[in-house]
Amino acid sequence: MRILKFGAIWCMECLVMRPMWAEIESETPGLKTEYYDADEHPDLVKKYNAKNIPIFIFLDKNGEEFLRLQGYQKKEELVKIISDNIDK
Repeated sequence: MRILKFGAIWCMECLVMRPMWAEIESETPGLKTEYYDADEHPDLVKKYNAKNIPIFIFLDKNGEEFLRLQGYQKKEELVKIISDNIDK
């Protein structure tokens, strides 16, 4: 599983979630995440239709999207989703 995270420095929800994602990543060995600033990567925003940030796109081992979350997410919910799908 790989998670694409789209945000921007002017997005308050993105800034609030950044340290939470850092915690999740440090607590979850093997978790693969990629962060993209929407202003700096318009090509990826278009490719993944990630216009409304923050947005988190969960991809399986084949690179196929299986879940998309938009807006602020609670840490507990993210941890559950990740633990339930880490082997995808």
